[in-house]
Formats: sequence, structure tokens, C-alpha cells
Amino acid sequence: MNTSEKGQLVTANRLRDGIAVFLTRSGAWSEEIDEAVLALEPEAAAALEGRAREDEKKTIVTGAYLVDAERLNGRVRAAHIRERMRALGPTVRLDLGKQAEGKGAAFAAPEGE
Repeated sequence: MNTSEKGQLVTANRLRDGIAVFLTRSGAWSEEIDEAVLALEPEAAAALEGRAREDEKKTIVTGAYLVDAERLNGRVRAAHIRERMRALGPTVRLDLGKQAEGKGAAFAAPEGE
């Protein structure tokens, strides 16, 4: 059975190296979108965003914002193509970065979307 949850996650860029990161349930930041906590209600999304703002003040991340996303069978897919590309890493060289390491998002960024 395919179980799907739709909600929002928080993404930002880590200040020490600029890598796109995702806020996890434990409050840590992960480079892997599948580890992101998904807020299913507006109040939960606001709480996640507040948590991210705290890390911005601590200069851990910058540019944090909410992203619509879906968790399907334990894997996360951002709703917007921009966020899918951030989760996948470089799109011009599939032999580099997260995709080459098998750590990219489970859902490829389809062309023309």
C-alpha cells in the first residue's frame, strides 16, 4: 500500500559551505531531503519555520523557507521543480554530487516541468 502525506518542510543553505539542507525531526539539518520532517498542519509548519529562524540567528543556516512536499513510502518529494533540483544536487553532471553518491532525492526532476 502506498501511503502519502502532504505538507511542508523547511529548507535553507548551511552557512559554512552553502549546501542546501533540510530541517529534521530532531532539529538538526540534513543534506538528504528524505530525512526532513514534514509538517502536516499550518501550526506545525509555523513551528518549524520558527525553529529555522532560531538557527538563522545562530548563523548556522541562511535563507530558510517552507516548501510544499509529499512523503510517499518514506521518501520525500518537493512539489516544486526548484526544490527537487536543490535536493538532487548538480544537474549538469550526474556523475558528481548527491546523484552520483546515490543520495539524491528518490524522485528525479522531470524535464519540462
